[in-house]
Amino acid sequence: MKPLLYTFRRCPYAIRARLAISVSGVEVDRCEVDLRNKPEALLDSSPKGTVPVLQFSDGSVIEESLDIMQWALAINDPEEWLGGGDGPSAETLALICQNDGPFKAALDRYKYAVRFPEHPAETYRKQAADFLSELNTRISAQGYLVRNRPDLADLAIFPFIRQFANVDKRWFYQSKYQHLNRWLDTFLASALFNAVMQK
Repeated sequence: MKPLLYTFRRCPYAIRARLAISVSGVEVDRCEVDLRNKPEALLDSSPKGTVPVLQFSDGSVIEESLDIMQWALAINDPEEWLGGGDGPSAETLALICQNDGPFKAALDRYKYAVRFPEHPAETYRKQAADFLSELNTRISAQGYLVRNRPDLADLAIFPFIRQFANVDKRWFYQSKYQHLNRWLDTFLASALFNAVMQK
């Protein structure tokens, strides 16, 4: 039996898992989850109830999106997102950690500012500025975040930058982050992204 991927189309964590699975060519079955009505099978396999979750026929699961990415790419990594080595570089992992930690916290407050009325949305947007500036500088130097070609860091971080940009597209595309804008648009236009976003 194929592994079963529990996913949600717009979730950035689920998007990055689907990107890696798709590029690897590993076949999985896919279950789109209604986050307001999560299936019992998902909760039985992963009580935390978040997506993505990859469940295997023996009942074992991978519950973290980055682990799912590395699982798929360890099987087949045709684009060398892992850099051609045994795993992602320390630099790649450090960037992803920044994304998943402080940047994601600022993104959540920026996107859902109405839930955090202590400050206006612009305050939360400013909290993301250092990370956005670092990404912009990296891209200006070499075209991508770690190397001169897409790396695990690019594909793991891209869905979150997409979500950030969507909060206020006009502001984002008029901002000083022009290299980041072009980088984002490259991935948005890619056949891979559009394939994994099909309903």
